[in-house]
Amino acid sequence: MTKRAQKRQLREGAFDAGQFAGDDKIRRLPLDRDRGWSPLAHHNSNDEREQGYLKTIKAKSPGQEELIKAIDAKNLVMALGPAGTGKTYLAIAKAVEALESGSVGRIVLSRPAVEAGESIGYLPGDAEDKLAPYLRPLYDALSDRLSMKRVRALMAEGAIEIAPVGFMRGRTLNNAFVVIDEAQNCTYVQLKMLLTRLGWHSTMVVTGDPNQSDLIPELSGLGPVAAKLEAVGNIAVVRLADRDIVRHPLVAEMLGVL
Repeated sequence: MTKRAQKRQLREGAFDAGQFAGDDKIRRLPLDRDRGWSPLAHHNSNDEREQGYLKTIKAKSPGQEELIKAIDAKNLVMALGPAGTGKTYLAIAKAVEALESGSVGRIVLSRPAVEAGESIGYLPGDAEDKLAPYLRPLYDALSDRLSMKRVRALMAEGAIEIAPVGFMRGRTLNNAFVVIDEAQNCTYVQLKMLLTRLGWHSTMVVTGDPNQSDLIPELSGLGPVAAKLEAVGNIAVVRLADRDIVRHPLVAEMLGVL
């Protein structure tokens, strides 16, 4: 290394690739100096893909491991647990995995548009614009698994659909991976309607925290529905706990006292 290069390195700071070692979310693949990037579809596969890196799903707690296994084994899964346990993220990650592998033809994501102490009537735009903030968390989870360019392309061709719960009535969802998020804000009647949308060759994951409902406690249907479906053998009800929280450690501590 020349003296000029050494001075520039000291001035600008050297990039230390080792700081990313052990990250199980993004696996960076070796550079083929003759052909440029040559990423592999899997660590033991020789199939080439366009991405420069591959994101892998790895359970970070026993509860998450149970949830991933349940989604692989059952067509209907209910994931109940506190905030930060990865319910929505894992459900959408498995949905993307199923779509990319060809197991399903589309992804349908839905969540109730329930006001949490604020009103959306003052927001500008039409109904779609007013509902956009409620559906934003689903876009965020999708964009973490796919590039936004790919998300927009899949939405344009109908392979990914994001809709409020109210738009689901009367539909039959065949050959789809369906995720119902924030289900604690659904009434018993709404959840019954959503669960009966399940069609052939489809998987449905319902996520929510019964203790964080924006509805009057008596109106939320998630707890009663989960209690009844727990007795059905072909349905998995996974209950995550504080030990499964993977956000900042303070989240678990706060939920322990709030």
